[in-house]
Amino acid sequence: MALPALPRPHRHDVVIATAGLLSGLLLWVLGLSTQTGRPFGGAWVLVPLAVTAPLELLRRTHPRLGLIVGTAAVTADQFTPGNFATVMMFTDLMYAAVVYGTPAQARRIPVVGGLVTVALTLALLAWWQVPQALLVGVLCGLVSFVPATTGAMVRNQRDAAETARLRAEQTALLAEADRIQAVTAERARMARELHDMVAGHLSAIAIHSTAALSLDDPGTTRQALTVIRENSVEGLADMRRIIGILRDSGGEQDAAPAPTLSGVDALVGGARANGLDARLTELPAPGTRLPAPVELAAYRIVQESLTNALKHAAPGSVTVALALCEDALTVRVSSPYGRVDGPRAPGSEAGLVGMEERVALLGGTFRAGPGDAGLWTVSATLPVDAAEATAAGAGVRGARVSGTRESGTGASGERVSGTGASGGRVSKTGASPGRASGGGGAEA
Repeated sequence: MALPALPRPHRHDVVIATAGLLSGLLLWVLGLSTQTGRPFGGAWVLVPLAVTAPLELLRRTHPRLGLIVGTAAVTADQFTPGNFATVMMFTDLMYAAVVYGTPAQARRIPVVGGLVTVALTLALLAWWQVPQALLVGVLCGLVSFVPATTGAMVRNQRDAAETARLRAEQTALLAEADRIQAVTAERARMARELHDMVAGHLSAIAIHSTAALSLDDPGTTRQALTVIRENSVEGLADMRRIIGILRDSGGEQDAAPAPTLSGVDALVGGARANGLDARLTELPAPGTRLPAPVELAAYRIVQESLTNALKHAAPGSVTVALALCEDALTVRVSSPYGRVDGPRAPGSEAGLVGMEERVALLGGTFRAGPGDAGLWTVSATLPVDAAEATAAGAGVRGARVSGTRESGTGASGERVSGTGASGGRVSKTGASPGRASGGGGAEA
């Protein structure tokens, strides 16, 4: 049965073993020894030297074995004239056993070395009864306790450095994870803002251009092109502002004011200009101040809901209601739900996801789906801190927004209502440029 091969020794250990062996041979040739009057003289001093030198090759790979055999060798050296090189190599074996051994060995060896030193000193004092016995104890401490203590300090410093390195790596990993999370969150926020600001304009452009291409009526085509131009200009302005903010790294770009509840009236009016029969039925009293994130979320939810209604709702009235309770702002947008033929814009469901994310960030509740009376309802409840909400007037007003209903015949024969971009009435037969057809459940 073949014995397992020993690991290849480190090159520094080879240098130490070779230097120790050659130094011991030189001291023996010169006749230099550490003591006299020992039972074994002459060449016997080379036996402990020949045993200790190869042990240096095992100081890293088998430190415990090296220390045990080295202790026996240095003990045998005390019965010969003694070789200083043997003693020095033993101190290195003691040091290596603490530095490269197991944590348990690193704790025990210095303690054992100290106890052996004290015990030997007391034993020699009791036996010899002369002060010179203390010198022997000091020499024993220099050979065993001091190397072990030095090894313990080096190991502690090495372990502390390794712990600091691992902690630095963990900190770097956490910082990178935080950075990725922050970048992801910022990208999601930018996607929501970009979608909410531009999707409505593009949806109106797509619907009116489709209707204009499908109708052979110069008046209707001109009004559809007017709506397309207005939405194109507004969309380009929003895009330029967003791109300017993204390109500005020095903070020189003035931040645009965040939309508030006071802009909901204009938002509904713009929807009517795009051909949607939108009505604002309820709104918090003028002068009501809510936390900025709540007002922004409510504005964007109304904006996206109107865009979806423009793209997908069946003909009929779309109602918008915002009610402020003691601790929450409720947003509710209802539009006709059903599927009819006619021009419509495709959806990707990004709008619903964005609305749900906005509500979740504020700890509110969100629901979108078919409701009663054939209506598609978007409902969101946004918590409001009562201490931050200040009302200039008491109660909630019911804002009735009157819009001019436009009568036209849709592709399915149903009546389509809306107001043209120029404020005039548009009457036509066929697909309406101001309304989208489709199920209210579809999403931009």
